[in-house]
Amino acid sequence: MEERPKLQKGLDSKTFRNYYYLKQELVDFCKEEGLSSSGGKLELTERIATYLETGKKTTTITKRVKAIVSTEPITKESIIEVNFVCSQRHRAFFEQEIGKAFSFNVKFQNWLKENAGKTYQDAIVAYAQIKQESKNKTKKIDKQFEYNTYIRDFFADNKGKTLKEVIQCWNYKKSQPGSNAYEKSDLNILS
Repeated sequence: MEERPKLQKGLDSKTFRNYYYLKQELVDFCKEEGLSSSGGKLELTERIATYLETGKKTTTITKRVKAIVSTEPITKESIIEVNFVCSQRHRAFFEQEIGKAFSFNVKFQNWLKENAGKTYQDAIVAYAQIKQESKNKTKKIDKQFEYNTYIRDFFADNKGKTLKEVIQCWNYKKSQPGSNAYEKSDLNILS
């Protein structure tokens, strides 16, 4: 079994991208090398790869726009604000209109942020559509959650296998270069 290379200065960026590293390993490397350690796993990976390729320390500039908080009561005819921010005031409105089961899921939050200028009635309709769509399909797991995707795909293909077995296969898989996606051949490690 090929051993995963240590994440360190001088590692080839192509080799780096070919192996799985925990987010904490990426953060630790960034701190050791004086790089920004903020952001998600994908952002950290790109920052480190750029550093390994060029030696340049890139910075991320995040512009935060302060939202204007209204104290006006929200009605179905109210207009969704620019730079929408989820708040208790908004939660109370949606719980009153939709019910106590309401939650600010990611898709709905994104819809609210992308649809400033529409009404809260439009938001109620969009929420119902989003909930219906989520019932009709398998949830997509974001790219940075490779472990979760692996486990889901493993169990979908191997009814009756145990968590211990999937973890054994995952530990083998992440130590290998290349894709971290589940493949039937990963089961060979169990033999």
